[in-house]
Amino acid sequence: QPDDRGLIGDVPVLRVTRRGPEAVHFVPAALEPGAEVLLSLDWERRFDHMQQHSGQHLISAIAEQMFGFKTTSWELGRQRSVIELDTPLVAAEQVEALEKSVNEKIRDRVPVTVRELAADDPEIETVRSRGLPDDHAGPVRVVDIQGIDSNLCCGTHVSNLSDLQVIKLLGVEKGKKNKTNLVFLVGNRVLKSIEQSHSTEKALTSLLKNGPGEHIEAVKRLQSSVKLLQKNNLNLLRDIAVLIARDFKSKPAPKQLFVLHRKEGDSEFMNIIANEIGTEETLLFLTVGDEKEAGLFLLAGPVEAVENLGPRVAELLGGKGAGKRGRFQGKAAKMSRRGEVQALLQEFISHQNPEA
Repeated sequence: QPDDRGLIGDVPVLRVTRRGPEAVHFVPAALEPGAEVLLSLDWERRFDHMQQHSGQHLISAIAEQMFGFKTTSWELGRQRSVIELDTPLVAAEQVEALEKSVNEKIRDRVPVTVRELAADDPEIETVRSRGLPDDHAGPVRVVDIQGIDSNLCCGTHVSNLSDLQVIKLLGVEKGKKNKTNLVFLVGNRVLKSIEQSHSTEKALTSLLKNGPGEHIEAVKRLQSSVKLLQKNNLNLLRDIAVLIARDFKSKPAPKQLFVLHRKEGDSEFMNIIANEIGTEETLLFLTVGDEKEAGLFLLAGPVEAVENLGPRVAELLGGKGAGKRGRFQGKAAKMSRRGEVQALLQEFISHQNPEA
């Protein structure tokens, strides 16, 4: 269970941890030894943890009673909690039955009590437990849900199951080593989840212009439309790449350096241009993406030239890349330095061809 938060006087408590029998409080300012202070607890946080923790005890106990599923661990998360069950499979019907049973116990208003036993009390052997910490000292706390469960626990709990309000099992997920994770919400978290879901539903109703019952079909239609548009856009980009290459090749005296930037495009777009132009004699520097931020680049041309220039181009663009057989491509973080790359390539060509 996560630790409590609050104030010691007016000093916030950042963290609380246990060292043996002592609770160590971490604070951002020194406190005067022996001073009398008012302790203020973040009750909303504490009560949330109480609800989730007592809910876990109840779910674990009923899951073992009904189906023989033992709890091997659990996690109290910030938004949802998870119980790890020692079983490779939990059927949907079992989840439904478990949820029904635990909520019946809540409506029965079953008391929850805390007892302290001596560490050598033989009764400890009859209580559900995963063992004590190596540095444990002092009495042992036992949390009892009357007639349902007795469990060794150092956490905070409600005094009656009615304080849990309601438990919602969100379903199961595959765990590790043939185990299953059961996801759940208790009490106020259920109310917050419903509120959030309702707000999302209202927003989708406004955006999709239809009722909640039609949201799924509307989203499926939008997904199909987007896929079709993406396919058409890809085909157009391919056609544009071919036309750009043909235009370059149709000129009477093609230059030895070809430079092109296009905001819309991808690696395939650049490679089509390189394929169509040919890289035996022409050095190509192609980029796609935002002109002043990040994007993709391709350097293509004679093998020796690309091997020599590729890493330097990547360095200038603040990116990384790799290449082989006359192609060097990768990601660029500083597209605004394309001009420096072009100057580098132009200088390289000038040295290769002094007469140019």
